[in-house]
Amino acid sequence: MANVATYTPSPNQIIVTLEPDAIIADLKKAMKLMRGVASVRTAKAKANNHITPALSRKIYKARKEYAQGETISCRTPEEMQQYFDSL
Repeated sequence: MANVATYTPSPNQIIVTLEPDAIIADLKKAMKLMRGVASVRTAKAKANNHITPALSRKIYKARKEYAQGETISCRTPEEMQQYFDSL
């Protein structure tokens, strides 16, 4: 008998970052009342201070380009807009 693979779709998630803790409880209650909401849970956001090797290479490349004068620098929003208009 052949193995048959079945597809089980994973549930969609919405990630919301909230500042005032006071509204979290009310928001959780309201979301649980919505049709289709399977669960509501909270978690503290973790700081991601890790620099991956790929990001490290991009940083190195950007620093090298900057040192060689291969970058564009705008000191004000107006200078930036003038640059974009010139493209």
